[in-house]
Amino acid sequence: MADGRDDQVGDRPTRTLSEAASRRLVADAGVAVSEWATASDPDDASEVAVAMGLPVVVKLCGEAIAHKTERGLVRLSLGSAGDVQAAATELLNAATADDGPVELLVSTMLRGNRELIAGMVRDPQFGPCVMLGVGGVLAEAVADVAFRLAPLGDLDARELMDDLGTQAILGAFRGEPAVDRDALAATLCALGALASDPGIVSVDLNPLIVVDGVAVAVDALVEVLDDRGGA
Repeated sequence: MADGRDDQVGDRPTRTLSEAASRRLVADAGVAVSEWATASDPDDASEVAVAMGLPVVVKLCGEAIAHKTERGLVRLSLGSAGDVQAAATELLNAATADDGPVELLVSTMLRGNRELIAGMVRDPQFGPCVMLGVGGVLAEAVADVAFRLAPLGDLDARELMDDLGTQAILGAFRGEPAVDRDALAATLCALGALASDPGIVSVDLNPLIVVDGVAVAVDALVEVLDDRGGA
């Protein structure tokens, strides 16, 4: 999936969209994403955060920035306007010349005991596929991932969920309701629909946090052909 670097599909170069552009693209397709907005400076970020409702997450956002966590470009659980301003200032100061144009992405701070991962990839042999797996701290230990060919109908999406070995994660869990399978099916079908655009190479939603039963994407990365029109 997208790794934040210029790459190639065959002899055609690709690029990774910024998180903001990626979120916009997948949300327009029907994927459930956390509430978010962009800001140009610390004061703007603070105003956005207060209007959105604290606490929030603030990230440095740009097309050349994919692995934000590894670079320390994410600030979590910011509970006051002053905290947001300070974090935004630090993030902008951490930008390098290689990052190119950057902005701040402010998002609601979601919490849940379960995380999933989902995405769309183009397999050289099978073509476009939708992926669903167990995310969070269990991802590497469990290695529970399933695939379905795209596009998906509602039945395909539900069968994809059923293919996960760790079915308990989709049921009622630690006092929380079971995962809303209708909502998750809609997200999976939306990912499958994105495969109909040949300019979209891959989509990575990691993680989807389950909040009150609904799996909500709190990060998104989309890789596209470099000559694809639009964002």
